[in-house]
Amino acid sequence: MKSHSSTLLAEVRTFRQNHPDVRYVDLIALDIPGHFYGKRYPVEMLEKVAAGSPLKLPQNAVLLGAQGGLFKIGDYCFNDGDPDANRRLVPGTLKPVSWEAQPLGQMLITSDGTEAPIEFEPREVLAKVLERLQHKGIHPVVAFELEFYLFDKKLENGLPQFARDPLSDDADDQPNLHIERLSRFSEVLDDMAQTAKAQGIDITVITAEIGPGQFEINFGHCDDGLRAADWAALFCRSTRGVALKHGYRASFMAKPYLQFPGSGMHVHVSLYDAAGNNLLAAHQQQALRHAVAGCLELLPHCMPIFSPNHNAFRRLGGTVNAATRASWGFEDRDACVRIPESDPRNLRIEHRLASADANPYLVLAAILVGLEHGLETKREPIAPLNEDRSSGTDFPVEMLDAVRVMQQQPIVRDKLGAEFVDVYCENKRQDHLAFQQEIHAREYRWFL
Repeated sequence: MKSHSSTLLAEVRTFRQNHPDVRYVDLIALDIPGHFYGKRYPVEMLEKVAAGSPLKLPQNAVLLGAQGGLFKIGDYCFNDGDPDANRRLVPGTLKPVSWEAQPLGQMLITSDGTEAPIEFEPREVLAKVLERLQHKGIHPVVAFELEFYLFDKKLENGLPQFARDPLSDDADDQPNLHIERLSRFSEVLDDMAQTAKAQGIDITVITAEIGPGQFEINFGHCDDGLRAADWAALFCRSTRGVALKHGYRASFMAKPYLQFPGSGMHVHVSLYDAAGNNLLAAHQQQALRHAVAGCLELLPHCMPIFSPNHNAFRRLGGTVNAATRASWGFEDRDACVRIPESDPRNLRIEHRLASADANPYLVLAAILVGLEHGLETKREPIAPLNEDRSSGTDFPVEMLDAVRVMQQQPIVRDKLGAEFVDVYCENKRQDHLAFQQEIHAREYRWFL
């Protein structure tokens, strides 16, 4: 514990030396809907926390709904006295914030690794899954890919407007994959990439996607699953900030346009043993087939994680490369689980179902649980799409059905934690019901 505190203290002191103009640091963590919450600390107080002083925030901050409200979930929120819970600083995450008007820092905090971790905190859920896999001699290597849209900074009647082409000042309203779009928006994209790198995020490939103003950024493969999910979460925060600085609005909303492709969170996962052997390549890739079968079996029971809101369900089956059923295939982007072409050393799955606004900690935890289940049960998967284009199993496509299916699945409850599953499903059910408590103009047009 003493060496851990000394490492953190050295990190804070080095940061202060390198950034003497920073007076405050945002201590942040991701809640269930995937929003950051936390506190802004004077940097001198951060030194005391790094040295071992308690860091406490309300436990129920993790339970916030998509709009920040609290729902009654069991005894949480309204019958528990709203207790504080200990958090700790995540080493290596103290970085400068360059997109705010004033110099700031930010640092991740978490309850995992404390004496009483919060069972339903997303980072803690993933930490428990990774710890269990490590005890079994399974070491994941993970890479996220995130799609997002750029919009004009100003909304019109609450609706997003196409991003303005900085060269012509015309709306970038044409769907395409042209490399020229990367050049036209290079100033903001380069700032996003450089800002992410300053946060310690390993940014690799930038792609202009099919939708107008849509882009994808890939991260490097990481042998620390928590760090890989941290990168995805922090990238969303910095990218929104950088976009506003340049006069745009960046959004990871799953389906902002009905007529154009949605935005996904694609996750590449390979599994290795302690000696560095790729477990998925074992026995002439039979282990890969077992892992795929496990993923597909549990996928319908994790839909509230992969599609965490009403809009995310709109993305499924809508246009290009969005699956309508739980399926798999070799080099097939219509599949939920794609097997990219690679050598045995780099053999991996690409899980393509999650929306870009899903919680990266929970998405990765659900994927790993599916892989773990498949390796344990050793079942053969359904036919790949390469052999049968109609292959696949149904999954829920509406939130209330999805939470019922998830809450009743014993394997998911066991491997993700029963307390987490109950809290998460109730949070999503309440959020969905709250979302429906508004009469839209179309209802009046149809039924008045």
